[in-house]
Amino acid sequence: VDNMDPPSRAEMFDFHGVCMTQNFTNTWESVQNFKARPDDILIATYPKAGTTWVSNILDLLHFGWMPSERQTTIPLYDRVPFLEICVPNMHSGIDQANNLTTSPRLIKTHFPVQFVPESFWEQKCKMIYVARNAKDNMVSYFHFECMSMVSPDPGSWSSYMQRFMKGKLVFGSWYDHVKGWWEKKRTYPNLHYMFYEDMVEDTGREIDQLSSFLGLSTSAKEKENILNEVLFDNMKKNKMTNYSSFPVMDFKISPFMRKGKVGDWKNHFTVAQNEEFDEDYKKQMKDPTLQFRTEI
Repeated sequence: VDNMDPPSRAEMFDFHGVCMTQNFTNTWESVQNFKARPDDILIATYPKAGTTWVSNILDLLHFGWMPSERQTTIPLYDRVPFLEICVPNMHSGIDQANNLTTSPRLIKTHFPVQFVPESFWEQKCKMIYVARNAKDNMVSYFHFECMSMVSPDPGSWSSYMQRFMKGKLVFGSWYDHVKGWWEKKRTYPNLHYMFYEDMVEDTGREIDQLSSFLGLSTSAKEKENILNEVLFDNMKKNKMTNYSSFPVMDFKISPFMRKGKVGDWKNHFTVAQNEEFDEDYKKQMKDPTLQFRTEI
């Protein structure tokens, strides 16, 4: 591996009105033509909003009964493929999704709602969207882009904040993303919209609501096992969930799973930055029904 060139940082460009990189647009045609099945479950989030956490919960809810080597030998990113990813020298997400043998297939995406392949809607697939408050989401994304060698260079924290407010990050504007999916919920009943802060506050309650949405009956014992498996510290130590085997990340810079807290933004924003951000946030987030908590 030593003589392989390090992967190069991606360049962003406007793609159908959304900032993207080639790692997520190269397989656009085949992703758009993806044949969803009625029992597929799509997990959607803006990057760094709890995707891995919810993926692990869903995988355990559906397949926790299977022989334990599934959980101990197959990384979560292979059990729950990332639909649009296409990084050199790795299987594309679309190929992984098409080759899944489990049923239901659990598939994740960071697409804004308008990019989701048509067949998911036609098949009335169940979808789970996880939203995280803007400030913590931005902090997490910043640290991720520092350590992900295929992401665009994040630059300084203050320039990153400016880009976040303008929606100039990969997968576009956080504001458009959370609002677009929230809007969809009004007309698409098979969408369960969750908040990262609620999950931190009471993971058990959120697992109950997920089970109910998915029509699963989960015993108290199963739920206790899942709760233990999905504790942040346990997932961070678990090589199958912490992305330590994923080749394009530099854990010397930062771990993929960093803190998993609500309110870490306070360690990053200056008072002036926070005021500027809040001012801008009010302009962009006018819908009184969509409310986020920046602390719990």
